[in-house]
Amino acid sequence: MSKLTRTIHQLHQLRNQKQTIQTSELDRLVVFAATHEPRELFSQFGTGEHGLDPTLAAELTGAYGKNIVEEEQHDSALKRLAESFVSPFTLILAVLAGISLYTNVILAPAGEADPSTAIIIGIMVIISGVLRFTQEAKSVSAASALKDMVTTTCCVVREGDGPAGTEIPMEDVVPGDIVRLSAGDMVPADVRIIAAKDLFITQAALTGESEPVEKTADAVEVPYHGRGTALAIDDCTNIAFSGTTVQSGSATALVLCTGGHTYLGRVARALDTKPARTSFDVGVAAVSRVLVAFMLIMCPIVFVVNGLTKGDWLDALLFSISIAVGITPQMLPVIVTTCLARGATTMSRHDVIVKNINAIQNLGAMDVLCTDKTGTLTQDKVILERHMDVMGRDDDRVLRHAYLNSYYQTGLKNLIDVAVIEKMDELAAVEAAYAGIDSRYTKVDEIPFDFERRLMSVVVADAAGKTQLITKGAVEEVLGVCTGVEYDGRVQPLTDELRRLVIERVHGFNDEGMRVIAVAQKTDPRPAGAFSTADESNMVLIGYLAFLDPPKESAAAAVATLAEYGVNVKVLTGDNEGVAAAVCHKVGIDPSNMLLGNEVDALDDAELAERAERTQLFAKLSPLQKQRVVSVLRERGGHTVGFMGDGINDAAAMRASDCGISVDTAVDIAKESADIILLKKDLLVLGRGIMEGRRTYGNTIKYIKTTASSNFGNVFSVLVASAFLPFLPMTALQLLLLGVAYTISCTAIPWDNVDDEFLREPKTWDAKSIVSFMLWLGPTSSVFDILTYAAMFFFICPLVVGAPFAELASPAQIALFAAVFQSGWFVESMWTQTFVLHMLRTEHVPFIGSKPAASLTALTVGGVALVTALPYVPGLNAALGLQPLPLPFFGLLLACMALYLLLCGAVKAIYVRRYGSLL
Repeated sequence: MSKLTRTIHQLHQLRNQKQTIQTSELDRLVVFAATHEPRELFSQFGTGEHGLDPTLAAELTGAYGKNIVEEEQHDSALKRLAESFVSPFTLILAVLAGISLYTNVILAPAGEADPSTAIIIGIMVIISGVLRFTQEAKSVSAASALKDMVTTTCCVVREGDGPAGTEIPMEDVVPGDIVRLSAGDMVPADVRIIAAKDLFITQAALTGESEPVEKTADAVEVPYHGRGTALAIDDCTNIAFSGTTVQSGSATALVLCTGGHTYLGRVARALDTKPARTSFDVGVAAVSRVLVAFMLIMCPIVFVVNGLTKGDWLDALLFSISIAVGITPQMLPVIVTTCLARGATTMSRHDVIVKNINAIQNLGAMDVLCTDKTGTLTQDKVILERHMDVMGRDDDRVLRHAYLNSYYQTGLKNLIDVAVIEKMDELAAVEAAYAGIDSRYTKVDEIPFDFERRLMSVVVADAAGKTQLITKGAVEEVLGVCTGVEYDGRVQPLTDELRRLVIERVHGFNDEGMRVIAVAQKTDPRPAGAFSTADESNMVLIGYLAFLDPPKESAAAAVATLAEYGVNVKVLTGDNEGVAAAVCHKVGIDPSNMLLGNEVDALDDAELAERAERTQLFAKLSPLQKQRVVSVLRERGGHTVGFMGDGINDAAAMRASDCGISVDTAVDIAKESADIILLKKDLLVLGRGIMEGRRTYGNTIKYIKTTASSNFGNVFSVLVASAFLPFLPMTALQLLLLGVAYTISCTAIPWDNVDDEFLREPKTWDAKSIVSFMLWLGPTSSVFDILTYAAMFFFICPLVVGAPFAELASPAQIALFAAVFQSGWFVESMWTQTFVLHMLRTEHVPFIGSKPAASLTALTVGGVALVTALPYVPGLNAALGLQPLPLPFFGLLLACMALYLLLCGAVKAIYVRRYGSLL
């Protein structure tokens, strides 16, 4: 039996063996692991403290699959192709084709069968379906490619890697892997803790418990519940579950279950819930309701009027159904999806990766950006400017203690730790006495950093056996654990007067824009092995570290640019107020109405909402305080809020925002919480993303408004024609063909240019504006449709037929008269619909003040040329019920178009003055 087969067999036995422990929610493998010591598990998993053999790990991947809770389900190409042909449009065409076959083929006399109309309808169905399929296929492909650009990794130890382990994609983790966990990590699978140091896990996503839960390596004793024993998720104090996050501390763990076998995977299968609707979803739904309501009102009126005036109720029904199809922007889902996919692809070229494609519109609608300070406004690097004693004199001993703390801590090394280590390396390069300091000490223990204490401690021992507890952290918090201070060369009690002097000196550095960290120590603390936060007491303050966090050269320009484009930048930081204010002042953010964390807690939501409107800088905030500020700005302020961050302390605020933004170098939980990932941590990069989000929205709403208003004008014209004409103004087939031609012309809209003025303000969905747009701009085209009706009925058609309609007696002449009329309106409708698209795509004069994309120009001109040529194509024109139009018609058409464009321009200008903007 191979090692792979033996391992899988052993795990299968553990899962299926009869258990004395009753559990309804946990995998039996998890229950077994929780109640047994780690050494009993290693043999079952074919692993050990040094991890899996890489070959076995690869084989286990093949056996268990990728570590993905729910793989994104994509319909097969065949299913998507079939669905592309199932729409109201194609169903109506199928009905028309069936009626045409029945009347023109089945009921036709021998030798007179004419299937040409049905063939043309079939071609229209193919064009419509293939167009929808290809556009959606491109969108799916683009979205998948973007998601592949962002990966979340975890640290795994496998044989030959060494104790530090290797970062691998989270989806490649397999049962039996040994993983290292530290603050900010997402737990990659259901794991059994085999070693831990002050490990606290946030598992609110699974249990709803807001406070972090401590996890240890001790085996669980199964509690007795009266009618037998059961193990619940809260009892598993040595199990960390997939999808939870490490709040603080560190651990080594054994992977038990991956993918769909995890607790999270089982819950996901049990619940068939849809994600919460975003403002994008709400907006599209509101637009759809408006269009459907409009269709339900107008179509019955068209049906009744045509039925009463023409007497042919079947033709009236088909015509009204065709109106229903034509009045709705059939390509709305495709255009929206294409706009989003095109926007996401364009943004990726500017170092902005879209994880959630619907978040593009939220990014464009954002009017408040909340951001952390470090790495966004400042360089993603801090510089250790000074290391000094309490008196403010340079002191290398302070640097040495800080170095030992930063070097030996195993949690998340931040920019401060990196700066301390780099400074010591610089000093060691010029002074041999400082070289190899870490080799003179041995790490005994550590007390990891967390955001409540804001401290981090290590215990080290020198060659003589002397131990020291070294603590560094925020000045106020370090002072809180100190009872002594090294002052004037000796240790003195930390009196109120000395505390005041220390605070004053620190504030002086803060006012200069420097961040200050305090360093304290305690000699020969209690024996190693039982260190905890309780040991951070009775310490001696030995000095400070002063760091310069210089602003980015681009920060001030980026803040000004965002303000120019309607985005108000607010800084939410956990940093000291003096440092934060100094940086904000340098980059053009007003710090005068600053709010601190303790002040935020003292305000209720209404008061905080009022203060938050006037406040640009929030300092010394905890993660939950950041989340509360974001929520209040959204819910009470009515803003569309984005939050940009990269740390574990930013994840809650990112989830509370409309659009979470992070960077590719962020901690796992921040990247998982984000909708948008920046490949460069720069507000200028984000600014380009915001503009692209607005451009995407602009092209989407451009299609909806112009198409809806144009269709409304057509329906209004049809009502007038139906009431006064003795025949249909256009056949159902011609109406649908016109819709296909116009729709194909619109497929280039996602690539169209958008005016700079439109991009300068945040844009949100507004269904009411679509109604007003339709009511104002739609009837404008009807004026010239009615003029065209009159000219066709009283001038052009009699010119072709040879007599006015009232004098016609022959059915052939009446049919010719109707066909010429329908051909004229068919061509005129395409011209007006196409050119009104160019008129209404911009507030400027089309082609002069605002140039459309070349692709849009080419498609629209090509569509007009094709429709204009159809009445002259032998055979095809007869099948479509079209007749060649005389030359005077085109003189009439050009005159109508010139007047129409002038009137449309005037109405557009009045509309803009009244409503503030066109789109």
